[in-house]
Amino acid sequence: MISQFFVKKGRMSSLFLDNGRRQSVTTCLCPPMTVSAILDSAKEGVSSLQLAYGQKKRADKATAGRLAKAKISQIPKGFVEFDIETDQAPALGSDITIDTVFATGDKIRAKGKSKGRGFAGVIKRHGFHRQGLTRGQSDRTRAPGSIGAQTPGKVIKGKKMPGHFGNSTFTIENLKIISIDSKKNTISIAGPLPGHINSWLTISKMA
Repeated sequence: MISQFFVKKGRMSSLFLDNGRRQSVTTCLCPPMTVSAILDSAKEGVSSLQLAYGQKKRADKATAGRLAKAKISQIPKGFVEFDIETDQAPALGSDITIDTVFATGDKIRAKGKSKGRGFAGVIKRHGFHRQGLTRGQSDRTRAPGSIGAQTPGKVIKGKKMPGHFGNSTFTIENLKIISIDSKKNTISIAGPLPGHINSWLTISKMA
């Protein structure tokens, strides 16, 4: 079976644990994923599953042919590929639910795209402090300041500067599954997750 799952990020809320502690959680929607193809790699000796997730109204000809071959009636939003961790592979066209992959209390990592914030300065992008307001600094309070010395006479690569902020792949580790609702196909994960609401994330087990 697989050790990863594709989930849709929802809103944050809070739950009370058995010890009375209040825990902030992110509730994610995790509809069953359908096996659309079983892929074998002869060179590496690794097998993987191609899974269909989500749902949309229309499909192109290539996707329609792939769905017909796997005998899938609903049109998925997209496809993902996960490695098979065991020797037994599920049947083509079968559904994989969240409760067959994860259990309450599992330690996981979440991977997704962070929110895009456009062009940002060094204070917002890197957490720089503001400069003083006196001694002629009235228009330089949010500037980065000196970016290098006379020698070597250039800006060193990797210098923290203003630029594009967000919209990049981000991974958060050591998260914990608080609860799984198999009837509603939802999962509650402790703490915040990368990305905006309704974005798709990959959660995977940690060793």
